[in-house]
Amino acid sequence: MEFMSNISSGIDDNKPSLFELVSEQQLRDLLEPSIRYLLAIVTQRYPRYLIHIVNRFDEAYAIAMLLVERHYLKAWNGSFTENFYGIKREKVLTVNELPTTNRTAPGPLREATKLGELDSWKALFVIVGVPYLKRKLDDLYEIHAGGAAQNLFTNYRPREEEPDENASSTEKIMHKLKIGFRKAYPVINAAYYLSMLGFNLAYLFNKSYYHTPFDYMVGLRMRRLTEADHRAYELLKAKNRKPGLAPILTWWTMFSPKVFTRVILPKLLDSLKVLLPTSIFFLKFLEWWYASDFARQLSSKTSAAIELSRPSVPAPPPAEDKRKEASRKLVELPKDSKICAICNNEMTNPAAIQTGFVFCYPCAYRWIEEDEGPWCPITGAKLLGGSEGLRRIMV
Repeated sequence: MEFMSNISSGIDDNKPSLFELVSEQQLRDLLEPSIRYLLAIVTQRYPRYLIHIVNRFDEAYAIAMLLVERHYLKAWNGSFTENFYGIKREKVLTVNELPTTNRTAPGPLREATKLGELDSWKALFVIVGVPYLKRKLDDLYEIHAGGAAQNLFTNYRPREEEPDENASSTEKIMHKLKIGFRKAYPVINAAYYLSMLGFNLAYLFNKSYYHTPFDYMVGLRMRRLTEADHRAYELLKAKNRKPGLAPILTWWTMFSPKVFTRVILPKLLDSLKVLLPTSIFFLKFLEWWYASDFARQLSSKTSAAIELSRPSVPAPPPAEDKRKEASRKLVELPKDSKICAICNNEMTNPAAIQTGFVFCYPCAYRWIEEDEGPWCPITGAKLLGGSEGLRRIMV
């Protein structure tokens, strides 16, 4: 594994390995469902204000990520998740630069390869635009394919309904376009993933500067952050921190456009490097917690403890208590352990109740749920949990 992780870097220490880039991509893919899940939870409490955002979540998420990624590209020449892994994007020079150039002249090399305004918009298209288009095309295919698993490896095709005879020419054209999209998109989707695989393999074995076809299209490659990048970021912060913005902020100056854009907003965006990965870790922990057997056992024990620790209901008057005990019909325990005490027949499909006595499973279930109630047929003790506490016995 150590050999494979170092293949892609070779003698170039500033070239990230493919495994780092894959980890960065997985972190980026986790952001969208995590934010969608949190927003859905908050919307349940405030549906009046957030329901429109949930209905148009893809567009709202794309706009938000456009602002965040724009900030990180301007400050670090890389996206939010790329900066989290210490990776940046840079232009590929027309001449082959030596790996030692970064050690001898890191400053001039950084200035020659840093992203310009047009390069930043190209990177935004790859980081934000391509995933947005992919999600919309996937949703569109699911709608028109009816959820069918249509791809290159299956022969299933959904039944194609013809438009009405009275349909307009526009409706007929749209119908043909839907059919064409339904047939062509699986091929396009397969070509997309095959091209990603091909570029990943070429990058892994040092045959390409780019690990995705979209980076090849825009001419930007991935590199590790260097000391020169950190010095440039500190200079950028010092440049934006002009005199007059440093004093203590009061409540009427904190939200002024000048202070907000130069002081507060950059700090909020920089804090996302800690907040969003932490929230993802917390969500994954909750997913494990609710899916694990340990959590279910602990939850059941806690529920039982709460049930037992509840304050007891005041005892009914003696006359009413006696009347209930008199109406509670009990059965006698037979001498033969193979006989069910409820039906007085040979026991079939035996099951034990909470008090330890064994009966036929259908008899015990009907006794608890339908006939007599949640108490033991022999002792009259209350059965906590009802029929859920029945346990079948394998003989």
